[in-house]
Amino acid sequence: MMKTPQGVHSEAVHGEKHEYAEMRKPVAKLRKALASDALPLPVGLTNKISIVLFFIASYFLMRSWRDKIRNSTPLHMLNLGEIVVLLIQLASFIYLLGFFGIDYVQNFISKSNDGSWDSDDEREHLRHLRPSCQMQPEAPKPPVQLMGMGLSDNEDEEIARAVSNGDVPSYSLETQLGDTLRAAAIRRRAVELNTGRSLEGLPLTGLDYSSIIGQCCEMVVGYVQIPLGVAGPLLLNGVEFTVPMATTEGCLVASTNRGCKAIYQSGGATSKLLEDGMTRAPVVRFPSVKRCADLKFFLEDPNNFDTISHMFNRTSRFARLKKLKCQLAGRNVYIRFTATTGDAMGMNMISKGVQNVLDYLQDVYPDMETISVSGNFCADKKPTAVNWVDGRGKSVVCEAILKGEVIAKVLKTSVPALVELNMIKNLAGSALAGAVGGFNAHASNIVSAVFIATGQDPAQNVESSQCITMMEAVNDGQDLHVSVTMPSIEVGTVGGGTILASQTACLNVLGVKGANAEYPGANAQTLARVVAGTVLAGEISLMAALAAGQLVKSHMKYNRSNQNIAAAANAALPPLPKKSSST
Repeated sequence: MMKTPQGVHSEAVHGEKHEYAEMRKPVAKLRKALASDALPLPVGLTNKISIVLFFIASYFLMRSWRDKIRNSTPLHMLNLGEIVVLLIQLASFIYLLGFFGIDYVQNFISKSNDGSWDSDDEREHLRHLRPSCQMQPEAPKPPVQLMGMGLSDNEDEEIARAVSNGDVPSYSLETQLGDTLRAAAIRRRAVELNTGRSLEGLPLTGLDYSSIIGQCCEMVVGYVQIPLGVAGPLLLNGVEFTVPMATTEGCLVASTNRGCKAIYQSGGATSKLLEDGMTRAPVVRFPSVKRCADLKFFLEDPNNFDTISHMFNRTSRFARLKKLKCQLAGRNVYIRFTATTGDAMGMNMISKGVQNVLDYLQDVYPDMETISVSGNFCADKKPTAVNWVDGRGKSVVCEAILKGEVIAKVLKTSVPALVELNMIKNLAGSALAGAVGGFNAHASNIVSAVFIATGQDPAQNVESSQCITMMEAVNDGQDLHVSVTMPSIEVGTVGGGTILASQTACLNVLGVKGANAEYPGANAQTLARVVAGTVLAGEISLMAALAAGQLVKSHMKYNRSNQNIAAAANAALPPLPKKSSST
C-alpha cells in the first residue's frame, strides 16, 4: 500500500532523527584527547588557583624587595623562599597568558596529524549530522527549461525565438548554455527576429568571448572591426616607439607618421611626467553647514592624514592615497581623493578605498549621510576645469625643437607661419570658443586612436584630450620649439580592455604590456608619455598642413575614392549643349 505524503514525511523525519542520534554517539568515542585532560583539577578551578598564586607571589616579592631597598641589599641576591615564590609567579603568569586557561588555547596545541584543528573537525562533523530543521544554504536556481528539456538541448533557432518572445532571459544565455560563442550567436539571431533586420556583415567568430564576460561587455552579439595602423618610429626620451592607432579617419595615421618623422629628424622629443594620481570624489551631506565645515577641517588637517590614508590603502597593494581636498555646497561636502594606482587606470581600485574611508567617517560622524560615491567633482568623462587645473591620472608635458630645414623639407611650411597659426587658432580661437583645456588642433584624434588600440576606456578621451599646444621660434628664429601640456591622461596597462588579445598585442609592441613587476606603475606612466608624444607629432603635422593649405587637398586625396568623386562630379554636371548644324 502506497504511503501518503504525510506518512512519508513523518517517517523521513523520524529516520533522520534516529540516524542523527546513532551517528552522534561515535563522536564522543572518537573525541581526541585535549590538553586540559592532563590537569589534576578541573580547568575552572585551576584558573582560580593560578590567579590567586600570581597575586600572592607578586605581593610577597614586592614586600621583600621593599625591605631590601631599605636595608641597601642588592635585589638580585635571593634566598630559597624568594626563588620558590619567583618560580610560582612565573609559572602562574605563563598560564594566565593562555587567557585564563588552556581550554582557550588547546585547539592550537592539539593539532591533528592531517593539519586540521580537533574542535573544528568535531564541529564540521556535527554540522553534517544536524537534522534538516537547521538552516540550509540557499539552493541554486534551477536551470531554465524549454520544451521540457534543458536549454542547451534545444536547437539554436528555438532558443532564439524564446529569447525574442521573452520566455528566456537574454542575459542568462552564457550561464545556461555554458558556451559564450553559442550564446552570442543565439542572441544575435534574437535581435534579428526582434528588429526584422539582418546583422549580416557583423563579425561573430574570431573573438574569445569568455575573456570579456564580466569584464568588458554584456549582451554580446559580435564585435566591430576598426582598422589599425602604426605611426613612427616616435623618438621619445631616446627610445623609439612604434605607435598603434585604431581609427576610421583617413589621413590621421599618415599625418601623425609625418609628425613623427619631423621629430625624429630633429633629434627626438622629451617627455616628463609631472603628476600621477587618479581621483574619486564622493559627496556626503550633514544636517548643517557647520558640520560640513567640521568635516572639511578634519579631513584637511595634516595630523589626520595618516589615519585616513591607512583606511584607504588597506584595500589594495597598489592604491596609495596622496592627497584630498574638500569643497562645500550648502549642506553637501565633496571630497576629492587623489591616489596612485600602480599600472591600472584605477577607477575601481580607488572607489574601494574611498568606500573604506566613508565607512570610517560614518563612525566618527554618525550624522553624516553618504549621497553618492561619485559626486562629479572627480571629474570622470567630462571636460572640467578641476581636471585642467589640478590634473587627473597622469599629467604629462612633451617638447621638441624642430629644425628649420626639417620644417621646410618634411612639413612644407615655415617657422613664422606655424607660430602665427598656433597663436591665432589654438590660443585666441579656443579662447573665443570658451574652451576648457581645448587649446590644441586635434589632440582628441590621436588620444582616441591610441586609446582604442591599447584597450583604454574610449569615453575617458574627454578629459585625457585636454591639451595646450605651444609654439615659439628659437635659435634666432631659425628653429621651432613646440610643446604639449596634458594634465589628465587616464591610462592603464592592466584591467579593462587591456586583457583583449588585439589590445594586448598593441601594448606589447609598445613594450608596456601588463604590470611592471620591478617598478609598479612604470608601464602606465610610459604609455601616458607615449600618448603625449604622439599627440605632439599629430599637432605638428596638422598645423603644418593648415599653414601650407594642404588639409583639404590631402583629405580629398586619401579620404575619398577618386572613382566615386569623378562619378559624382559627372553626374552633377549638366549635359553639354549640342552644337547647331548652322554654325
